[in-house]
This record gives sequence, C-alpha cells and structure tokens, in this order.
Amino acid sequence: MSEHSIVAVTAARAESLWAFFQRIPEGDRTFFKEPVLGIHTVHAWLGGADAPRYIAVRDDDVVGYVAVIPGVGWSSHVGEMRLVVDPQLRRQGLGHGLARHGLMASLDHGLTKVVVEVVSDQTSTVALFTGLGFVAEALLEDHVRAADGRLSDLIVLAHRATDNWQLLAAIGLDEPLD
Repeated sequence: MSEHSIVAVTAARAESLWAFFQRIPEGDRTFFKEPVLGIHTVHAWLGGADAPRYIAVRDDDVVGYVAVIPGVGWSSHVGEMRLVVDPQLRRQGLGHGLARHGLMASLDHGLTKVVVEVVSDQTSTVALFTGLGFVAEALLEDHVRAADGRLSDLIVLAHRATDNWQLLAAIGLDEPLD
C-alpha cells in the first residue's frame, strides 16, 4: 500500500473530498456536525481560512480528513477537532498523523486549547487522543443516539497547548510538518 500525504483542502480536491464522505458509513456520519453529503458544504469550506482543514491523500484518493473549528467570542482561543479516516484504513496510524497535523495547525492558528468529542465506547480513538496529550474533561451521559436508537456516552477530551508543550517536544510533535 502506498504512502499518504496530508494537504490543505483546495478547490481541486473538493470533489474527491465529497466522494470520500460518501464512502463513510451512515453510523459514522451521525457524528458530523455539518451536512457533508452535500457538495455545497465542501465548497463552502473553501472560502474560510479561519478553520484549518486538511485531507490525507493516497493514490489521488482522499482517505482521511481533519479540521479544527475555532470557537468565537469568549471561546476564540479554543478549537474543536473533527477527524475521520476511511474505514478500510483505520488502525494503521493514519488517524494519528491527521490528529497530529490538526493539533499543530491549531497552534499555528493561535489556539491554546483543542477539544475533541469521542463516543465512550470508541476506546482506540480515546487512546489515540490521550496519546497525543489530550485529557478527559467531560462525560456527557446518554448524549449520543445512534441510528438504531441506542444511547451512548460522549467524552470531551481537551488538549491545552500551553500545559503540554514540553510533552509535545518530548515526542517530536513540535517539529515542523511536511
């Protein structure tokens, strides 16, 4: 399997990104906060430089996506990370690379705190983020309803850049991204 590269979302890749979202199972799409099945959503992202958005590309196909959506007003120092990886490529390190890229992009955009929401039973995803220095900040019981009606808890994990910079340096995350 060939390597992937992580690049900014551009107009040239809009159709590929949209096609990627079409491949994501419905159960995973329930966690998106935007209507990603509409190509208009992807095109709307192209005009906004305020939210860093990146894709992982392998053999000209989009195989992953990460965005850090900045808060507004009194939360303008906080960003929410949204990450999704092609189901066929999960547990191969691609999510780690995208999360790392999103974290560094958030620091480049002046954010000092990044949060991510994870369903509590997604233990590998929780482990991915805690391995990058995120810590559990909130547990919202029965907060997520799956398509079948089953309720799950939601964990809010947070990364405080100012508190974790020494950790980032220790594990090599303070180095420039490709």
